[in-house]
Amino acid sequence: MDKVFQDRRSWPPAMINIPGGQASVKDEASGIRWTVDLPPYRIGRYPITAWQYQQLVNDLAVPDGQADTPKVEVSWLDAISFCNQISLQQGLTPSYRTTVDGEIECDWGVDGYRLPSEAEWEFACRAGSSEVRYGPLEDVAWYRENSEGSIHPIGSKAANAWGLHDTIGNAWEWCWDIYDPAVYGPYRVFRGGGWCDPAHGCRASCRRKSHPTYRIDDVGFWLAQSVCNGSVMRSGKPEL
Repeated sequence: MDKVFQDRRSWPPAMINIPGGQASVKDEASGIRWTVDLPPYRIGRYPITAWQYQQLVNDLAVPDGQADTPKVEVSWLDAISFCNQISLQQGLTPSYRTTVDGEIECDWGVDGYRLPSEAEWEFACRAGSSEVRYGPLEDVAWYRENSEGSIHPIGSKAANAWGLHDTIGNAWEWCWDIYDPAVYGPYRVFRGGGWCDPAHGCRASCRRKSHPTYRIDDVGFWLAQSVCNGSVMRSGKPEL
């Protein structure tokens, strides 16, 4: 059995250690750029698959041929719930809690699974590269011109320099961050581009957003974990 297939069915999901560093994030609509200092963290080698999602949310039937594809049609709130569920199953401290006002808070200082911040996502996606992609688009991503109109199994395109697959194309991935609260309220960021996007949408810097309750047919998620002690501020974003 090859390594990629084993990782597709790994439980808990395969994770990669990411070194600390400084991430530069840009909002292309406004032109505003900000930087975030990141301590070391961990992130999934691949996005969560439909098979992995079913290990905890087992009331959902996986469509034929899609067990090893990224789990899509999952809302931001679904992804948050999954993070807490897998944390509890693995004996870790959940990262998320709901306040009395109904707001969701993240504790960056615990060992539980969580969504990456968008700075963490972009830093891991680039893997030290300053280019818009970590390789030729045809080699690294499923997108409009080569996907034949459907999602594909994870790990079937080339990995980046740090061993992550499918950061570009195949499915967008939810991040923790609110996109622009002054304009869009609670809308959350997703990153990476999907199987039906043109080349322009499949870049490390491309940011999109949606309501946290919406389930979209090309949006999934990655797992991340903190590896440092104490609460860490991961958002250096200015008001847009």
